[in-house]
Parts: sequence; C-alpha cells; structure tokens
Amino acid sequence: MADKSRPSTISVYLYVPNIIGYIRIIMNCYAFAICFEDKYLFSVLYFISFACDALDGWFARKLNQVSTFGAVLDMVTDRISTACLLVILSQVYRPGFIFLSLLALDIASHWLQMYSSFLVGKTSHKDVKDSSNWLFRAYYGNRKFMGYCCVSCEVLYIIIFLLAKKQTENLTEVLVNAAMQSWIYSTLLALILFGWTIKQSVNLIQIKTAADACILYDINKKHKD
Repeated sequence: MADKSRPSTISVYLYVPNIIGYIRIIMNCYAFAICFEDKYLFSVLYFISFACDALDGWFARKLNQVSTFGAVLDMVTDRISTACLLVILSQVYRPGFIFLSLLALDIASHWLQMYSSFLVGKTSHKDVKDSSNWLFRAYYGNRKFMGYCCVSCEVLYIIIFLLAKKQTENLTEVLVNAAMQSWIYSTLLALILFGWTIKQSVNLIQIKTAADACILYDINKKHKD
C-alpha cells in the first residue's frame, strides 16, 4: 500500500518555492534578452528576480516545502544570473578580465563549498559552525549580514551597468565620477563597496576551507583503510 504522506516527484517540482524559482528563470531570460535595448527595465527585472531569492526561502520554511532540488535550483539560478551579468559587464568595461575573474571566483567558491559540504555529510553548504574563520561563520550565521553583502554585490553590478554610456568604459573613471557627484552618492557607493568586498573575501575563504575539507576527507579515508 502506497504511503499517502510521501510526496510524489511531481508535487516536489510544484512546491511554491520551486515555482518561484521557475519564475525567476523566466524573468532573467527576458531581462537579459532586452538588457541593451532597455537597461532600466533589465535592472528592475534582474533585481526583482534577485529579491525573490529571499522570498522562495521564506515560503520553503513557512510551508514546510524545503527540498534538495529547491536548494540546488536556487543556487544554480543565483550563480547563472550573476555570471551572465558579469559577462555583460566584461564586454562593456575595460579591463574586462576583472569581471571574468569575479565570475570564476563566484562559481568556483560556491561549487567547492557545496561539494565539500555534501562530502562530509552536511545537509547544507551554509552549515559552517565548525569553521575556525570568524568572518566565514558571521557571513553564513547571520541572515541580515549575508543579505547586506549579497544585496551590495548585486546592486553594485547593476549600478555600474547603468552608469556605462558606451562600450569600453574605464571602470575606475566611471566609479570616481559617480562618487564625485554628491556626498550621498559617495556614501552609498562606499557602503555598497564595503559589502561587496566582504562578499569577495568570503568567496576566497570559501575556496580555501572547502579545499581543506576535500583534502582532509581523503586523508581520513586513507587512514581508515
């Protein structure tokens, strides 16, 4: 006799947070399709999609619809969205290598962190309570702090995309000119850059701690054998 309390595969695909994830993907596809035709509409759609990242997590906890598929869908959507924006920025600004480096850092750090977490039996890549690095623990341990850093990162990329008037812009000149417009702009930019810097620092820490976890896993495995 089938267990009626056990959800079917289709029902998991149709969880509310997962449906929000599908909507985010569609929204991003349309946003990137028109990014050079309507930069402001692109920015609005991109940010709404980004904000829905918090919304799907809230629904998952509220409706008891947390799933591994949902967590992976969420991370893949986040990473691909940011990656696409960084690729666009690499074509607009010089040196473009800066944005491609940030793309590589973002993908590598999150992939390694997720892989190493599952390798050691953790259910979430955000479980870093055993880490010796205080910044790493503070980032994943405080939702508001992590939210500030993530918002700062995405808002910075949107702003510098909107500030670009033509292709092959000089990134430093654009940021300096924006900061010199008023003290409000300079203060806002400083707060955003601070959050962005923390986010990139965490990505670097994440690579190191995840790599250490993979190596220790192999060492412990060989020692048991």
